[in-house]
Amino acid sequence: MSTPVWAKTESAATDDAMMRFMAGEDVVLDRELIAYDITASVAHVRALSRAGLLSDDDAAAIETALGDLRQRLADGRFTLDDRYEDGHSAIEAFLVEQLGETGKRVHLGRSRNDQILVATRLFTIEALGRLQANAVSCARAALTIARKHETDPMPGYTHLQRAVPSSVGLWMASYVEGFCDAGELLRLTTQWLGASPLGTAAGYGVNLPLDREGAARELGFDRLLINPMHAQASRGVHDVQALGSAWQLAQVVRRLGWDLTLFASAEFGFVTLSDEASTGSSIMPNKRNPDVAELMRVGAAGVGGAMSELQQLTSLPSGYHRDLQHSKGALMRGLRAAGQVSSVTPRVLSGLTLHTDRMRAAIDPGMYATDVAVDLAAEGMAFRDAYRRVGRELDALGPGDPDASLARRTSPGGCADLRLSELEARVEALSECP
Repeated sequence: MSTPVWAKTESAATDDAMMRFMAGEDVVLDRELIAYDITASVAHVRALSRAGLLSDDDAAAIETALGDLRQRLADGRFTLDDRYEDGHSAIEAFLVEQLGETGKRVHLGRSRNDQILVATRLFTIEALGRLQANAVSCARAALTIARKHETDPMPGYTHLQRAVPSSVGLWMASYVEGFCDAGELLRLTTQWLGASPLGTAAGYGVNLPLDREGAARELGFDRLLINPMHAQASRGVHDVQALGSAWQLAQVVRRLGWDLTLFASAEFGFVTLSDEASTGSSIMPNKRNPDVAELMRVGAAGVGGAMSELQQLTSLPSGYHRDLQHSKGALMRGLRAAGQVSSVTPRVLSGLTLHTDRMRAAIDPGMYATDVAVDLAAEGMAFRDAYRRVGRELDALGPGDPDASLARRTSPGGCADLRLSELEARVEALSECP
């Protein structure tokens, strides 16, 4: 490993084993973050130049070298490996190698602390944007099924027991609205994270007239994280909120995965997953397993585990502590888990075959009991008396008409008033939000 940027002399001795322990996963994780670090470095250099702290020529040379580094990373001519302690060190080492003394000027007015804060924040905002787009795609796929099978009857369940007649439209519309809620939370979280920590250095500011506002605007932030100590304290803590919004999306996917797994079983037989969303058994020739639907359930666990890791990690006093180095791994793993399950979900829904005849046949006479009790109450009987009367006479209930039952479910959002156009408007509005 090259001489660390924090070494007091260029020849300072370091113990390789200790350095590897301290560096941890940084180099591997920073392969995803270094592009954002370069972007923030360009903004920082321009801010130094505007403040008169770096000559125009030096600023131009550094910016050109940073662009060269970005291109080398993209085409594989530069590899972030264990020669470096982390991505920040690699950037500085490259600039010094290319520009000599000029390259050493890049770190004026900043610390690796605000470097990683701004890089991870830019990474997170972009990742949440992708998750929001995934939520829109999931909602559209569910809406397509809801419209196609809007009035097709199916059993409604509570406690996994047959409850009342319901419809495919109601079932799928629940996912349209769930994905919209998740997408809107992701958008709001992105806005909340739109505050720049760049220029807060190690948590106490610097004795320089840094143009923090200009750098923030250039990076796309709406405002500053003003207080340097608060900026430092946001690390990991704000990441929990980012993962919390990602968890909401993954949780909707998990519920859908559960439904599909159950309804694809022979005991239900309501749906069949496409061949690409299922696998065979290595020993049982008769089996077809809903593997993709099952794996859709694990994303929320991955996000939740990452959230828990961050919550335990951030139980620290004010100021920077090396423990926080491990926050970025949890953040990146959690966002990746949400992205994986939400990206595959629209394909699973679009390839789904629904067996509406099986769904209709599964509605038994007892499931109309609530309708009968409500009808008696509407005619003047106290609902509790109607409930008990119907409960005593369940065996006398004859075959019902699921279509008629659903047509009378006119309460807003019920089977006869799904308001799919309103839900579609939410989907489209969400798709237009940055």
